Amino acid sequence: MISKAKVKHLKSLQVKKYRKQEQSFLVEGAKSVVELLNSDFEVLWLAGTRLFLNQNEETLSGIDAEIVEATDNELALSGSFQSNDGALAVAKMKVNTEAPIKNEFVLVLDDIRDPGNLGTIIRTADWYGIKKIVASEETADFYNPKVLNASMGSFCRVSMYYTQLVTFLNKSNLPIYGTFLGGTDVHKVKFDNGGLIVIGNESNGISLAVEKLIAHKITIPRFGNAESLNAAIATGVILDVVRQSKK
Repeated sequence: MISKAKVKHLKSLQVKKYRKQEQSFLVEGAKSVVELLNSDFEVLWLAGTRLFLNQNEETLSGIDAEIVEATDNELALSGSFQSNDGALAVAKMKVNTEAPIKNEFVLVLDDIRDPGNLGTIIRTADWYGIKKIVASEETADFYNPKVLNASMGSFCRVSMYYTQLVTFLNKSNLPIYGTFLGGTDVHKVKFDNGGLIVIGNESNGISLAVEKLIAHKITIPRFGNAESLNAAIATGVILDVVRQSKK
């Protein structure tokens, strides 16, 4: 059973201010919780249905966290989902640390505001083997429940580092590619063995300060009349071309 005090705590973790204060975050749904259990995140507390707890008994025996049994209704009332298919957990945030980048492609997100877009970008990055994302400080919070949900567990395999992008890009020696409507057709670009791929804001694109640092402006050719592509869709197309070019 989940106590009223715990429900209040879980609800607070839906708000960025309290996540930052507690340095912890909420993960909802059986699939995402299983991914969490098999990752290097530290699990602090977990609730699951009897079925979930029985199915994952061996994995759960290896974690040092409070584990409680709960009903589907209790799980739904404690989280942000209208329904919950088996579990929710609280885990400790990772320190916002820049990871070394060596001969690899890294996504750089310039002010991606929509949590659903960010979660889908993380999932897409995972699909294409991108392990690191660098984001502007204005980009949506990695630990937002909507981001985690849209990532479908990929948040466990893709790291994200928030920083001031101009400073970060200025010190990088890697090729910097950026998405623009007037760039070179991405299918005709000769990609290096690694580089930074900048994706801009959903409405305004890449900021002027960041644009000045981009050496290779690329675009996805348009054949219809749509004004633009969704940022997550554009990310998927570009990463597919990048990976195909390396075969």
